[in-house]
Amino acid sequence: MSSPDAPTPTAKTEPSPMDAEEQPPTKKPCREDDERVQRAARLLLQSPILNVPQAMLCNDFTDAETKDRALQQRVRRLHGKLHRGVVNPDTLVDIEKEYEDYVPFAEKARDFLTKSTDPFVAVKVCSKSLDAAGFVKLSKRESFRGKLVPGGSYYYTVNHSTLVAFTVGVKFKPGNGFKIIGGHTDSPHLKVKPMSKRGGSECVQLGVECYGGGLWHTWFDRDLGISGRVLVRKIDPETQKEKIEQQIISIHKPIARVSSLCIHLQTAEERGAFKVNKEEHLSPIIGTKTLLEAAVAKQLNHPGEDGDSWNKGQEPALMNLIASELGIETKQICNFELGLFDCQAASLGGIKSEFLNSARLDNLATVYVALETILEHSRSEDLVEDDMISLVACFDHEEIGSSSTQGAGSPVMSDAVDRITYALAENGSRRDTELHASAVRKSFIFSVDQAHAVHPNYSSKHEKNHGPKMNAGVVLKTNQNQRYATNGVTGFFARELARKGKTKVPMQEFVVRSDCPCGSTIGPILSANTGIRTVDLGMPQLSMHSCREVMGIADLTHCLNLFLAFFKQFNELDNSIEG
Repeated sequence: MSSPDAPTPTAKTEPSPMDAEEQPPTKKPCREDDERVQRAARLLLQSPILNVPQAMLCNDFTDAETKDRALQQRVRRLHGKLHRGVVNPDTLVDIEKEYEDYVPFAEKARDFLTKSTDPFVAVKVCSKSLDAAGFVKLSKRESFRGKLVPGGSYYYTVNHSTLVAFTVGVKFKPGNGFKIIGGHTDSPHLKVKPMSKRGGSECVQLGVECYGGGLWHTWFDRDLGISGRVLVRKIDPETQKEKIEQQIISIHKPIARVSSLCIHLQTAEERGAFKVNKEEHLSPIIGTKTLLEAAVAKQLNHPGEDGDSWNKGQEPALMNLIASELGIETKQICNFELGLFDCQAASLGGIKSEFLNSARLDNLATVYVALETILEHSRSEDLVEDDMISLVACFDHEEIGSSSTQGAGSPVMSDAVDRITYALAENGSRRDTELHASAVRKSFIFSVDQAHAVHPNYSSKHEKNHGPKMNAGVVLKTNQNQRYATNGVTGFFARELARKGKTKVPMQEFVVRSDCPCGSTIGPILSANTGIRTVDLGMPQLSMHSCREVMGIADLTHCLNLFLAFFKQFNELDNSIEG
């Protein structure tokens, strides 16, 4: 049945000139077309007339017979931007650059994000890349003294969920500064409770707790896998003594699902406001209670018979799955820290594949770019001329306040500066507090966390002069109440490095509306704890804290170029600034 508002059918008519104007392009856009558009727009820049006649455009770059209107429209738009000063002619080539140039780096990010399902797995993935690049793994329990040399590359982990990786410049002298890129490895997700067993209505469920401030309604009706850290009891073959191993697992199978309540069982009020009770509504279903439970129980070797109360509270099906994945018996499992993740792989989306769709962009996108930066810096000629420490620190627990032994609020950052400086000092018999103070005064931190891009359906949520766009550059975050650590000097550093780098990096500004609360980052925490100058930056994205987020692929490359400029040119810029 047609709608009452449906138009009455009429005879077919020829399209109006306006309709013809809006027809789609007759051929696939190519780089040659882009060059013609740029050339035509530049030529017309000197004309004050925005509504340029079609014939004038056609004569410049199109076949007079075909009169490619799509290209004509592109020239008009670009000419208008140039005329109004919205687009700088000097950056025209960057703005018109094909997205295909950004795809390889984004595809690598896509694979990294798909693999890195939680902080433990992310640090493990990073560690493998660092090992392959020749970075030396250090033990945080042992002294660094005698193990570090100029030109070397090193890393260590804290709690298997925080990563510190650094290179020592060949020309480094004790007391010189640190160039630090800081991010975080955690994201909001559902964590399995210590007593995982839960059920109801003949369904087998898991007890879960919300970690961080997630958009929890986005976790419904998703295929969920499970990953994290498992403590395994083993016997050392040499000493025959018991030892506890920490093993990292990631099960990319849709073993769990949080199902929505069907619309027919909801009241009109419930349909209008999807309210989630985090305790009652988010427990995922992993199976049904069947006769197979008896068989599963047998395979578990009667957990809890040795008086282990923890074992008694576990869901047998989960324990059996973990044991099978690790190739062990269930009685060897003595504890775990597990979380759920969306099984859908990261992907490139949009008409030109200009977007990266993925879980955990906040803030594994930063971790990925920081990792690639330290790897590239370690194998470049820049390390030969470097006289500073270039360091990447990716912390756990940012989403819940950073107050933990492995969070940004811990001594991890100040300890890294102190231990590395001391290890490379000429006089190793005692710690020189003046060396540490000198290093702090010469150091600088890029605190990097994802930024809020303007949402076209909610554009009023942004301050009108500070609305970052996806694929338009790195975001500089400022808040006068110090929710971000940026100030006039540190903000200048970021903008100037973006301007002076080998590849110019477009920058954007973000300030939250005065009538909205402002989130925060590790920036203020690190700057307060260490006394090191800090700037807050980020890559713009939408759907932050959703089960699945989106960002522009060009911004990954923009961020990489800014990080590389930071590692290469910071010291020169720092020496040019008074005070």
